[in-house]
Amino acid sequence: MNQRDKARIFRDLHSGPVLVLPNAWDVASARLVERAGAAAVATTSAGVSWSLGAADGGNLDRTSAIEAIARISDAVDVPVTADIEGGYSQHLDELAAVVRAVVAAGAVGVNFEDSASGALLSVQDQSARLAVVREAAGSDLFVNARTDVYLFGAGTVDETLHRAQAYLAAGADGIFVPGAADATTIGKLVNGIAGPLNVMVGPGALTVGELADLGVARVSVGQAIAQAAYALTSQAATELVTSGTYDTLADGLPYATLNALF
Repeated sequence: MNQRDKARIFRDLHSGPVLVLPNAWDVASARLVERAGAAAVATTSAGVSWSLGAADGGNLDRTSAIEAIARISDAVDVPVTADIEGGYSQHLDELAAVVRAVVAAGAVGVNFEDSASGALLSVQDQSARLAVVREAAGSDLFVNARTDVYLFGAGTVDETLHRAQAYLAAGADGIFVPGAADATTIGKLVNGIAGPLNVMVGPGALTVGELADLGVARVSVGQAIAQAAYALTSQAATELVTSGTYDTLADGLPYATLNALF
């Protein structure tokens, strides 16, 4: 299947039923996500950054980020959508080059966020940046515009809808609102946004079925699976060096299963 076919399939997946994206951060996790039956693989910038020795939040260099996208895209048969944070540059010409490189790396979608250095960008500035992403991406790439209004603790439905309308007008295909969690808020966002809505979930959140009933088009978990994997690493290492036992390792995937992924 060529990249254009994957792009068409990925776009169609936003038309229902709800698109479920367990986020991956390296080749092994991407292959496991695909093996689990996911229709597409989404990367997590936090997980990718941590795995490559960088803190999340724009600290990973763009070359390393793009190389990770290429490795994951080459390793799976399903479409790949890449979390590119804020595009790894504040300069519009560099941003365009990054997007073109991400497409060349095999991605058929991107998440593109509206915050930088711990602050929200203005709607005007982010809309201008989204227009550059859209032009550089061409018509095939699915641009998922992420707004961080709820992550910054001052999110309102009105502000989110205002940004969503501007971002869609600038060329975004869908809107991602991490931090929006309750059914009332999500229902208002679904009804007020003229495009597919993506929400981020984790323990205690509404189920995928409940979100589908509300009209959510896309559900992802961000860095949560990576966090769980690293938590297991911490627990197993602590058990080994403190008590000298190995019970934490009992449910590990068989060597042959992991080796057969590659």
